[in-house]
Amino acid sequence: MTSHLRPRGAILSALLICASAGGVQASDIKGAAESGSKSVKAPAGRATLERVAHFDRQVTGVAVSEQGRIFVNFPRWSEDAPISVAELKDGKLVPYPDTEWNRYRNAAPLSPNDHFVCVQAMTADGRGNLWVIDPAAPNTEFIVPGGPKLVKIDLASNKVVQTFAFDTDVAPQGSYLNDVRFSRDGKWAYMTDSGATGALVVVDLATGKGRRILVGDASTMPDKSVKVVVDGVKVQQPDGRGVQFAADSISIDPKGEFLYWQPLTGATLYRIPTAALQDPALTPDQVKAKVEKVADTQPNDGLWTDAAGRLFFTNLGESAITTLEPDGKKMTLVQDTRLRWPDTFAEGPNATLYVTNSAINDSPRFNAKGWKSTSINLWKIVPKTKDAIADNPAFGK
Repeated sequence: MTSHLRPRGAILSALLICASAGGVQASDIKGAAESGSKSVKAPAGRATLERVAHFDRQVTGVAVSEQGRIFVNFPRWSEDAPISVAELKDGKLVPYPDTEWNRYRNAAPLSPNDHFVCVQAMTADGRGNLWVIDPAAPNTEFIVPGGPKLVKIDLASNKVVQTFAFDTDVAPQGSYLNDVRFSRDGKWAYMTDSGATGALVVVDLATGKGRRILVGDASTMPDKSVKVVVDGVKVQQPDGRGVQFAADSISIDPKGEFLYWQPLTGATLYRIPTAALQDPALTPDQVKAKVEKVADTQPNDGLWTDAAGRLFFTNLGESAITTLEPDGKKMTLVQDTRLRWPDTFAEGPNATLYVTNSAINDSPRFNAKGWKSTSINLWKIVPKTKDAIADNPAFGK
């Protein structure tokens, strides 16, 4: 789940089911997507999954550094995770940046400002830093006071160099800071809040000041008409309540001009000019007026943008990764029953794409008898045949 700051595109282009035609610019994707093009099946054999690691507890976020170091995080949802953030080294999970930051436990809480409470996502920014977002709400319920934060870790020294703590104006009770992206100049952080009242959060990294925008707006709230269905079955809690998650997946276009997002319980992708996010003088109504509908989609938990402006989605209902091409076509990149609730993307060296699957639909929250499946993994998406490489001259350059 990197911030898209470094150059990308070679291997991602090789993975694409079909190269986009017509040279439509990334900024034109909205109009193309709304033209009504339908999803088409991918030709067989273009991409497949290669398992990088299997986990015995729920993983959500993944980040990969420029040097190929892989980091994963484990939120405190159904279990009191013994490690919140880890580096994957030689097949083993090593607490990161150190054991102390990972010592917090629900049953033995420590100071929440300098310990990971309930980490949801991570981002490697391409500038030598790992950013960790901690909504500090175990089981997505009560926020531990003083816990919500964005933590910056220097990958060279493996030390925390800055912590942006958020008060109740930015992270009120009921909120759940979900994911983060950064402006191209690295001066702004943009986060989604998938909690009780959906919102976007904008943070000026120079001052540390954050503010909530589009609070409770239709673009950030769950769409009550949308049902999250996996394997043909509605995902719901034992008491019959369905999945109701607000603004969740988030991405930024290659030029940094637009921020994209979608509520998990939703079927519409939205965007807003980043210039509007950076202007604190705009009123709530003026900000709302800047929101644009990009495309009709499906419930998803992860969003990614490549250098060509293609948008990648974790398609929950089909256990798949789908793309929205710059010309508006919707395509299937890879579909595999092992992708139990595909969750979060990250991009590694040579534009290799990684994705986690968190099996949320199989968890005790949605199954009265406990875990339905514990197929929780980190995957790498790779070309399946040499033709997939030959069809894309950029591959390997």
